[in-house]
Amino acid sequence: MGSVADRQQALRRALPVWEPQTLHGVLDAAAGATPDRPFVITDARSWTYAELADWSKRLAAGLVALGVTPGETVALVLANYPEFVAIKYAVSRIGAVCVPINILNRRDELRYLLDQSDSVLLVTMDRFRGVDYLAMLDEIAPRWETRGGGDGLPRLRNVVVLPTGEAPPRDGVPTLASLDANAAWVASAVAPDAVCDIIYTSGTTGPPKGVLLTHDMLMRTAYGSAYARAFEDGRRILFSLPMYHVFGYVEGLLAVPFVGGAIVPQLRFDAAATLDGIARHRASDALLIPAMSLAVLDAAETTAYDLSSWHAVLASGGRAPERVWQGLRETLRVREITTGYGMTETTASTTVTRPDDPVERLLTTNGRQRDVGIAGDPANGGRLVTYRVVDPATGEPLANGATGELVAKGYGVTPGYYKKAEATAAAFDAEGWFRTGDLGRIDDDGYIMLLGRTKESYRCGGEQVLPTEIEDVLTTHPDVAQAHVVPVPDERMGEVGVAFVVARPGVTLDPSALQHLIAGRLARYKVPRHVLLVEAAAIPTTASGRARKFLLSEHARQILELP
Repeated sequence: MGSVADRQQALRRALPVWEPQTLHGVLDAAAGATPDRPFVITDARSWTYAELADWSKRLAAGLVALGVTPGETVALVLANYPEFVAIKYAVSRIGAVCVPINILNRRDELRYLLDQSDSVLLVTMDRFRGVDYLAMLDEIAPRWETRGGGDGLPRLRNVVVLPTGEAPPRDGVPTLASLDANAAWVASAVAPDAVCDIIYTSGTTGPPKGVLLTHDMLMRTAYGSAYARAFEDGRRILFSLPMYHVFGYVEGLLAVPFVGGAIVPQLRFDAAATLDGIARHRASDALLIPAMSLAVLDAAETTAYDLSSWHAVLASGGRAPERVWQGLRETLRVREITTGYGMTETTASTTVTRPDDPVERLLTTNGRQRDVGIAGDPANGGRLVTYRVVDPATGEPLANGATGELVAKGYGVTPGYYKKAEATAAAFDAEGWFRTGDLGRIDDDGYIMLLGRTKESYRCGGEQVLPTEIEDVLTTHPDVAQAHVVPVPDERMGEVGVAFVVARPGVTLDPSALQHLIAGRLARYKVPRHVLLVEAAAIPTTASGRARKFLLSEHARQILELP
C-alpha cells in the first residue's frame, strides 16, 4: 500500500493542479477514469461509477421536468439509501441547491426547515424506523399530494416519495422511481462557486441556521480529507453516519471519488453489522464517533470477524476515552487511527491527526490544522482553514498555549447563513474571523486541544442539542414552572442532557411522562437522559434571575455521582 508520503505523492501526481470543481464534475471524472469500479456498495447490490453517474443524469432530467430551476432549493429527508447519492448528484447537475434534512426531526422542525429554506421540492421517505413522514406532511400541508405545500408552505410545489417498504404504498403519490425519466439529459453549466448545499445546524440561541456551502468548498475539503489521511487507490469506507451531516457526506461520499474508491453506507448503526460489513465488503476504512467505537469494541469481543482489510479509521465527533484508541489499535489492529475537529460552518473537519502520529496525539489533541495539498490556499499557508485563539471578551489574539476562543478563517469557512443576516454578522469579527464558540488552545506544532464550549449547546452522539429548544417544550406542560437543561459527560454518547424541572406548587410530576412529552415533539437525541425534580430554591441564579447553568451542570454531576 505504501507509506503515508508515498500515497500523498500519488494523489499529487493524479491531480497536480487544483481547478475549481463541482460535485457532479468530480463524479463524472471518476466515471470516465474508473467506470466499472464500485462507488456505492450495499448488502443487496453495488453501483459502479458509470451506473451512478447515469442514474443521476436521469434523475436530473426528471427534476427539470418538474420545473426545478438553477438556484432553487430541493429538500431531502432520506436515510443512507443509494437514492440519497443519486438525487444528491442530480440536484448538483441542474444547479439547484440541496437542503439535506435530519431524519430525526419531527413535525414542527420539518415545517420550519421547509419554510425557511424556500424549498420548492421535497424528496422524502414514506416511513423509516417507525417514523411516518407522510403523516407529518398531512398535518403540515394537507392534500400535499396534489397541492404541494398549500397555504402552509406556499413555495413547496411538489413532493416525491421514496417507499422504504415499511408502509403500504399510498395511491396517487409521486415516487422517486417516477422521477427517473427516460428523457435525455442535456448538461448545463454550473459555477463551482455557486451554493451547493444549505445544511442546517442549531446555534446557541434561536431556531436552526442554514449553513451555505459552495461546490468548490465541499470538493476542496473532500480532497483535503483524502490527502491528509493519505487515501490509497480504491479506498473503501464504511459508515452509518448520516449523509445529511458533513461528517458522512464530505469525509465519506465526496472524498472517495478522488481515488476511485467506494462507500459502504449503512442505514442505521449496529455494532455487529459494522464489523460484518467491514468483513463482507472488505472495507479498508470506517467513520465513527466515540459511542460507535465503544460499541464496536464490545461487539468484537463476542464474535470473530475477518477484519484483515480494515487499516484506517477516522474517529471523531466528541471526546473519546482512552480505551477507544487502545482498543482500536490493540484489539482490532487498526493501524492508522485519526481524529479531528470541525463543524458544518467549516465544511467538515479542518484539523486532523496524521495517520502516523503517535497515540499520545490522539489522547491529548484534536489534530493539527490540516494540510490539504493542492486544494489549499497558498496565501493561507496551504490550508483551507486556519485557526487562532482569541480572548473571548476582547477578541485579541493570544499566544500559542494560551486558552481562549477558537476562531477560523479561509476558503473552507461558510460565507454565512441562509436568510440570517444578523446571525451571519454576529458570527464573524471585524477582520472576517468566524467565531466557533469553542474554547481551546493551539500548541507550537499547530495541534489544537478542545477544552469546552463558550456556548450552552452540547453534542449527544455527535448531534448538536440546543437546551432552550427542550426547555420550551417542557414549559408547555401546564404543571411545569421552570425547566433548565444542561449537559453531563457520558462515556458512550459524549454528553447527555439533564433537565432540572420545577413543578408548580402542590403538583407532583412524573419524570418519564416529561421525557415522553419531549420525545413526541423533538428528535430522540434531544430527550434528556435524566429529569431531576427540584424546588425553585435549588436553581442557582444570577442577580438578574437567569439560571447559572455551569453550576447546574456541576450539581447534576454530584447528584448522579459522575466524575
